[in-house]
Amino acid sequence: MKRRRRPSSSTLTMVDYAYKSTLVVIPAYNAGKTLGKVIRQVKQVSPHLTALVVDDGSTDNTAAEAERAGAILVKHGRNLGKGAALRTGFREFLNKNFKAVITIDADGQHSPLEIPKLVEAWLNKRADIVIGTRDRSAGGMPPIRVLTNAVSSWLVSLSAWQRIPDSQSGYRLLSRSVVENVETESTGYGAESEILIKASIAGYNIESAPIATIYEDETSYINPVMQPLRFVGMIFRSILWRFERGGRE
Repeated sequence: MKRRRRPSSSTLTMVDYAYKSTLVVIPAYNAGKTLGKVIRQVKQVSPHLTALVVDDGSTDNTAAEAERAGAILVKHGRNLGKGAALRTGFREFLNKNFKAVITIDADGQHSPLEIPKLVEAWLNKRADIVIGTRDRSAGGMPPIRVLTNAVSSWLVSLSAWQRIPDSQSGYRLLSRSVVENVETESTGYGAESEILIKASIAGYNIESAPIATIYEDETSYINPVMQPLRFVGMIFRSILWRFERGGRE
């Protein structure tokens, strides 16, 4: 009886190859209750996807859940903020032979089962960034989040010189070129908006893909006083960066 050969990499479909070329980075802080499910759903989308968790100084079982679910784990000794966790994930991404990175929250607010939408937009629209965009009118988002999301997206769109419907969505795909060439300074949640503004100014193609609006009982670590101040500071720094960049060109 002849032994069956394992499929070679040449038999992979274009979508399978895209998954194999994509790293899923999950910044996590005290997300032990939800992280395992998020990682398992990433694997459910495709066995070719690789998940990397950046444990940002958690004090619960986040690290154990990441390893139990089969993700690569990188740990911060203390809590440094989401922006810092993303930069750590991006460094790991650049040290490996991936072509795109998907960032997704660890609290279950994003469904990994919608990863194909982001990958499809990346492939078909030749996008440099694909943002998973929530429908604010669908009713799933708390009223205060609807307001802050709308105002923040308007400010980011104004700064980026193009309409970005959901600038606060942490569910997104970035090409390798963006990660290599667009640096951020923000340590907190402002880093996600900063990278959109700078990428847009640099001429990268930003597209959107519709995703479900999921809000359950997740814990928010956004400081309601300091975060808006940091966000405004990030906007001003990005505007200055625009003029500095223009002066160098």
